[in-house]
Amino acid sequence: MPKNPIAAFSYQVANRLNGLDKPTVWHEFSPLSHEFGSVNLGQGFPDWNPPAFAIEAMNKAVEPTSGRNANQYARSYAHMPLAQVLANDYSERFDRVIDPLTQVATAVGCTNALYCALQGMINDGDEVLLLEPAFDVYIAQTKMAGGKCKFIPLRSKSSDNNSEKSANEFFNLDMDELENAITDKTKAFILNTPHNPTGKMFTKEEMEKIAEVMKRHPQVVIIADEVYEHIVFDEETSPHISFATIDGMFDRTLTLSSSGKTFSNTGWKIGWAIGPPELVHLVTAAQQWINFSAPTPNQDAIAQCLVKAKEPYEGYDSYYKWVAAEYKRKRGLLCDALRSAGMEPIVPDGGFFIMTDTSSIDVPTEFLEEKTVAMPTDPMPRDWAMSRYFTKEVGVTAIPPSAFYDTPNVPLAKNLLRFAYCKGDDTIIEAGKRFQKYFNKN
Repeated sequence: MPKNPIAAFSYQVANRLNGLDKPTVWHEFSPLSHEFGSVNLGQGFPDWNPPAFAIEAMNKAVEPTSGRNANQYARSYAHMPLAQVLANDYSERFDRVIDPLTQVATAVGCTNALYCALQGMINDGDEVLLLEPAFDVYIAQTKMAGGKCKFIPLRSKSSDNNSEKSANEFFNLDMDELENAITDKTKAFILNTPHNPTGKMFTKEEMEKIAEVMKRHPQVVIIADEVYEHIVFDEETSPHISFATIDGMFDRTLTLSSSGKTFSNTGWKIGWAIGPPELVHLVTAAQQWINFSAPTPNQDAIAQCLVKAKEPYEGYDSYYKWVAAEYKRKRGLLCDALRSAGMEPIVPDGGFFIMTDTSSIDVPTEFLEEKTVAMPTDPMPRDWAMSRYFTKEVGVTAIPPSAFYDTPNVPLAKNLLRFAYCKGDDTIIEAGKRFQKYFNKN
């Protein structure tokens, strides 16, 4: 027996986490931004407080005299007040009755809902289809469930040089590529709209084409990530459409969303899954053994918020109308700032982020020759080097989109950067000033 039994223990991470414990883009650029005092337009969380009615709702949820009774465990599926509000909302949206007892599950944010869904449905070797650029959580959670990621890149399409680039038109899904990626092992397809990080919103026509592909492959479950559903900028020409509303798709679709993006309370971590009982059960079957339930006070507060959000707010017909208008205005501020530096924003139709064409700007050679713990390749990908250059020299931080691509498709991101506009006006304006100061000088 060794003198120190602990010394004989291997501290290596489990095989299922192989590669997932390495430093990521977030480990690199948040500290780098802090070190160089840059304006951080990298990570997608608001830098302002939730609306006053949300704070009031949380206070009411935890106050014993309010009668809300929200300080103990909720049922594993969902806190009933929130389940009922969600069932009402989605019944109206989906034009069908949603049962709050069996067709609604809440979770600790949308990421937890997705994690539980994948744990509940994916067996070792099952394939999950992901659209690139893909939110990195999708990749990690698929691997942790024992699945294999199959990537289908959104292909960029050039537009008239004199016209504004729109994310909806610039990023395109090739339906043949989608179908060719499906095999007998394909179990799920994650469809994110509005899409992070591109800001693309899939049109009804595109969704109907996707549905036609899926009808030929009945073993595939569609996981629709719709967390940016209320942050859309043109409801007439580019409305948000839930994939579950496409003909024949409800019974095969698990719709995920959350409160954090809509109510600027990402730290509250309340998400949900809506769908047929058989798919919702996959979420709760895993969740009951992971975190059992989401925090009851947070669920209760969101139940109140979802009702309040439909009422007039700040001169708008509803809070939802107001928040969409605010983000549209902030999108305009950031687009102007980017254009002032000679970059071309690919204008998003929804969400928090702007993908931007940086091909007009040269990256200094010394940045391409750098190596970091998170990006040790030689040479460094152009977008990664560009983001480091912007952070250290210009004073503005973006996220390199190559972080959201599988290795073979990293070159698709070489001329792009992702900027977040879920920031205060002063933050966005300061970024614009730094762009102008640096690029006018140089």
